[in-house]
Amino acid sequence: MKINKAQKKSLLLIAVSVALTAACKLLPLQNLPLPELPRALVVTACYLVPYFIVGYDIILKALKNLFRGQMLDENTLMLIATVGAFFLQEPFEAVMVVILYRIGLFFESYATEKSRASIKHLMDIMPDFANVLRNGKPVQVDPSEVEVGETIVVKAGERIPLDGVILNGEATVNTSSLTGESVPLQVTKGDKVISGSINENGVIYIQTTNTLDDSTVGKIMDLIENAGSKKAKAENFISKFSAVYTPIVVALAALTAILPPLLITGVSTFPQWIHRALTCLLISCPCALVISVPLSFFGGIGSASRQGILMKGAAYIERFAKVKTVLFDKTGTLTKGCFKVVAIHPERISETDLLRLAAAVESNSNHPISTSLISAYGKVPEDIEIQEVIEVAGAGITAKVNGQKVWVGNSKLMQQAGTNYHNCHIHGTAVHVAIDSEYMGHIIISDEVKDEAVTAVKHLNRMNIKTVMLTGDREDTAKAVSAQLGIQEYHAELLPDNKVEIAERYMKSGTGPVAFVGDGINDAPVLMTADIGVSMGAMGSDAAIEAADVVIMDDSIEKVATSKLIADRTMRIVRENIIVSLGIKLVVLVLSIFTTVSFEIAELSDVGVLILAVCNAARCLLPPRLKK
Repeated sequence: MKINKAQKKSLLLIAVSVALTAACKLLPLQNLPLPELPRALVVTACYLVPYFIVGYDIILKALKNLFRGQMLDENTLMLIATVGAFFLQEPFEAVMVVILYRIGLFFESYATEKSRASIKHLMDIMPDFANVLRNGKPVQVDPSEVEVGETIVVKAGERIPLDGVILNGEATVNTSSLTGESVPLQVTKGDKVISGSINENGVIYIQTTNTLDDSTVGKIMDLIENAGSKKAKAENFISKFSAVYTPIVVALAALTAILPPLLITGVSTFPQWIHRALTCLLISCPCALVISVPLSFFGGIGSASRQGILMKGAAYIERFAKVKTVLFDKTGTLTKGCFKVVAIHPERISETDLLRLAAAVESNSNHPISTSLISAYGKVPEDIEIQEVIEVAGAGITAKVNGQKVWVGNSKLMQQAGTNYHNCHIHGTAVHVAIDSEYMGHIIISDEVKDEAVTAVKHLNRMNIKTVMLTGDREDTAKAVSAQLGIQEYHAELLPDNKVEIAERYMKSGTGPVAFVGDGINDAPVLMTADIGVSMGAMGSDAAIEAADVVIMDDSIEKVATSKLIADRTMRIVRENIIVSLGIKLVVLVLSIFTTVSFEIAELSDVGVLILAVCNAARCLLPPRLKK
């Protein structure tokens, strides 16, 4: 068990105090040949030594809080109870209370450090320097000083400081600290690289595409730093509960000390009822709740980060745990987004001319379908002059070619063109081509389903999560893909605003919170609309980190199920800690009022609950395991 310097000091103080307290207990201090009062003072003085050794910082915090008017925190309650124990001539109990409390704090500190360590590896992604080519020579500068368009040099073993494109060189890049993916990537000239990843071999020259703040590493660091500000309802409940609960218990303790001896004849003496009242104060410390609930959420965020999943705060863990429906974008999320031309069916013109015309018009778009058409033709056609290019969202592109209007897109675009088009028997995305109102044929493009998509959907279905696919593809393609994946429902031939409408419809259905999973670029509106927005493969995507609530740093669709599992487990542990902490405290509190409970037992119950809750919260750090 690795412990830090502060924890070692705490253990040393506990050990010394235990030894001194044992010595005080074993020595015949009560038999000293002194009058009663001096003997009591000597005994008290002996016990005060271990008391101050182990509890000096607790006492100081309590005194500071008293001066600040914060009179009902756990430190103040501890001070009042232990001072009362000394006045009741129970010094051993007073010291044991503080020792047990210190042991509880040690376990809390250890669990917190373990949680911090789970996130700390992400904090290490921030680059220390950047080697910038200026006047032909590499100059080492702070990454924040590098501007967009400058060339940086990254040697083997160095961390890539900024997002960019490789100008020269090739290397093996390790992205495990960002994505959780252990397999390194091979990159060469023209490939994009992201900040925070490590160059394992070779020398690469990179042209920067973002400043440090806008780079992947900057966005992630901002996300991590602000994650704690988004508290879950459970955390807010604990804060409000403690604010009401503690004064009530203090008032109850005061009444316990005063009323029974005054109102009831034949009862025990004032000292005995004061003892019970002080016991109530010890039991009332809401440490277990106040510590374990935020610790559980912190552990959940840490566990997710180790899987390459960034959750923006405890509020999103809590909301994700309640999700009953997951909406998936198809292209790039469930499928690889690598389109290939699988069939060309021309009419009136040749296959080559149909492909050339489509590639020429689509060369004005960055859409994956456009890229696949150009790739199939082999190059951007330069012998066709394109004018008046208009991109119709969710439909295709129109342009003027030799004075004629050319339509290249899906069936909706053909309907706008007023042309008679044909559907194809081959499954895939159909790119129709028309000149004016005359139909020229269609090109079928197919997208391959991700290998793990079937498994991911199976996991979600097993969790009783409703799975739905949203796509702009035609009906038969959507039906085939959803059947292949085991998705329960699908909606096809959607425009971007249609996806928002459907998400809102599911959210209003009353079946529970809705999550939307998209590629983080074109799906920003839906990501922001849904109860939980999950961005896939979003490294370097502005829309992803800004719009999504959960960011999955690679293309692993299975991590959607992993995120849900982490959220469910975290909330289950939070509920367990609340129920167990309140239940045990209530039982011991009732016992302390109606019978005499020693300070050690009272504090042991409090510390015991704290340690139990903290250890339970630490389970959130364990790696999630999806059932096969």
